[in-house]
Amino acid sequence: MSTEFKGIALRIGATVFFTLMVLFIKWLADTIPVGQVVFYRSAFALIPLVLFLMWTREFPSGLRTKRPGSHVARCVLGCLAMFASFASLKFLPLSHATVIGYLAPVLAVALAAVLLRETVSGARWLGVLFGLAGVLILILPSATAADLDRDYLVGVGLALAMAVLTAGAKIQIRSLALTENAGAIAFYFALTCALAGLGTIGFGWVTPTWEQLGLLICTGLTGGVAHILMTLSYQYSEVSKLAAFEYLSLVFAVLADALFFDVLPEPVFYLSAALIIGATLIVALKDGRRVRQAA
Repeated sequence: MSTEFKGIALRIGATVFFTLMVLFIKWLADTIPVGQVVFYRSAFALIPLVLFLMWTREFPSGLRTKRPGSHVARCVLGCLAMFASFASLKFLPLSHATVIGYLAPVLAVALAAVLLRETVSGARWLGVLFGLAGVLILILPSATAADLDRDYLVGVGLALAMAVLTAGAKIQIRSLALTENAGAIAFYFALTCALAGLGTIGFGWVTPTWEQLGLLICTGLTGGVAHILMTLSYQYSEVSKLAAFEYLSLVFAVLADALFFDVLPEPVFYLSAALIIGATLIVALKDGRRVRQAA
């Protein structure tokens, strides 16, 4: 098996496990509080993460850090993004939540220009505009309908907040990755989210049924495995090459909506998805070309 094929296979595997995680959360969205879901998702993700770090002989040595403040900033942004993401699934189809989430790498371009003083090319700004246009096309029919769908707009607001917060977390990760172990970044994030989720125990946690408990545990295990597979994929192939395979999550989300929730996307969804995916490809390809030139 070639190195490139290994990277692609691992990235597709990560996408499958991330889709399963989101599907489990969608099934729990109407019955289990968001904070409780965040706790189980993060606490049980620590199991595969720690096992992976032990396998690579980076536990506990790989958890040492000289930048605890940067980890805190990354964890706070990522944790808030997780809360917003899980909450949005109560109001949105999986496919809509997924496509709005694609805005995160596009918004990271704008944040990098402001916060990191990076030079942003015209092509990347074009990507930002394409992404915003895609979201507007997706939400305007609901925003201008005679019978305003407030629940849908709440879901869109939460998904957009998730995208912005995720973009901020990506900027922080980019800075941390220069000096910190990738396993440490993932471990501290999962630990912080578990503690944050546990902190909501006084806000309406429920006693789950055995079926719900199984789904909660599966959210953490699938999320942890997905993160490991994604990390490994970048050891075998370039980020820009693997970016296109992230869009399989949209295919999987549409299939899950159709199979499990009897939801089929409207025609406008495909136009919105094309614009947002196009925006992300512009950003990814530009980054890949810049990295190759630097090399």
